[in-house]
Amino acid sequence: MEVYKSNNKEVTMNRSTVNKIILPILMTVIALPGVALAGDGAAEVTGAVATYVTNNTWMLVATFLVFIMHLGFASLEAGLTRSKNTINILFKNTAIIAIGLLTYAAIGFNLMYPGDFSIGEFFGFSGFGIGVSSENMMVAGDDGVGIYTYWTDFIFQAMFAATAATVVSGAVAERIKLHSFLIFSTIYVALVYPWVGSWKWGGGWLDAKGFYDFAGSTLVHSVGGWAALAGVLLLGPRLGKYVNNNIKPIMGHNIPLAAIGVFLLWLGWFGFNGGSVLSADPAAVSFVFVTTSLAAAAGIVGAMALSWILQKKPDLTMVLNGALAGLVGITAGADVVSVMSAVAIGFIAGLLVVIFVMGFDRMKIDDPVGAISVHLVCGIWGTLAVGIFSADHSFSTQFIGVVAYGITCFVAAYAIFFVLKVTLGIRVDKEEEIGGLDVGEHGMTAYADFEIRSGI
Repeated sequence: MEVYKSNNKEVTMNRSTVNKIILPILMTVIALPGVALAGDGAAEVTGAVATYVTNNTWMLVATFLVFIMHLGFASLEAGLTRSKNTINILFKNTAIIAIGLLTYAAIGFNLMYPGDFSIGEFFGFSGFGIGVSSENMMVAGDDGVGIYTYWTDFIFQAMFAATAATVVSGAVAERIKLHSFLIFSTIYVALVYPWVGSWKWGGGWLDAKGFYDFAGSTLVHSVGGWAALAGVLLLGPRLGKYVNNNIKPIMGHNIPLAAIGVFLLWLGWFGFNGGSVLSADPAAVSFVFVTTSLAAAAGIVGAMALSWILQKKPDLTMVLNGALAGLVGITAGADVVSVMSAVAIGFIAGLLVVIFVMGFDRMKIDDPVGAISVHLVCGIWGTLAVGIFSADHSFSTQFIGVVAYGITCFVAAYAIFFVLKVTLGIRVDKEEEIGGLDVGEHGMTAYADFEIRSGI
């Protein structure tokens, strides 16, 4: 006799009922596609078809989990900034996902996965737009068995594309001109992100060297982090942040919203890392779930302990960023490091985010949400950690990859921002910054029934 739970009620079912009724029905449903496709060879094809369908379904589930991350970023960024800039924050995060999807369809996908490189293993491009013939619809693994469809491959990767620009959005918040930010995001996401991504994920020169980045500690997070650093340096700090060599805290207006954002991001990371297995392999996916979660938990503990020691009070914002630090740190090696190594990576990431949030403040590098510390610093740490904790990967190769991405992305982002600065301008004027970007840029407020006090 077996016991099942349905709608919180226990239902008993005889095992013979399961064997005689339910299993034959399930097997028939699974076998029908194989029969239709294989004819006389249905017995051999059924398993492959079932695997193909399962893989494809999991990849689509992972895709919408990654999509939810954009809501997490929007919530976190809005919560950690002032109420007078909320519309601007939400507008940018809404526009970013649209820019990411459209540019990835137009050029990014074929730039990131060119097939053949035209300039060594450094640059390749297989043409504008997306679309394949029906004969090439299935993406097959090394054993020839279908993993997922071409369209699933595209949409999963496209969800990653806008994340790099989202990192930048938080770091430059509360003082950047909206149109300049959108122009930067379009250029960076369309050209820089997929081009440098091809060096590893597209089979380029770093992939040939053995560089490893499972889900994007460097390829996504540090790529965005370098751009964020460039933007912050050219923008300068917010008004009133640093006065007479003193640091004036500028508190976020909705910490509960920020906490919701972090939990949405943590949820989305199961798709971000779990989907990067690129199949529904139960052992691999479940292992990645475990390393991802434990790294986040360790990041919380590390950030909580160090911030409490240094600030003499438990700081929730540091703890929230500690969770994200652990998640970013484990993203490069979630499938190749041990469980206890994942804990160590996350814990160290939690320490690093506290050290660098405070350190950047002392250097007068104003990052309202700690995006540079979380995504750049911990992205670098996570990438290097693969070479430390995985016997199959080289620290020197990981270091070469970090340096290559750092130089290329920082220079590219700095150049784009600099051209925008000397042409269109990148910073709003003093009056608009004091009054808030919601009114200045959008002519509306996020909280119409409340009086928003302006000021620096």
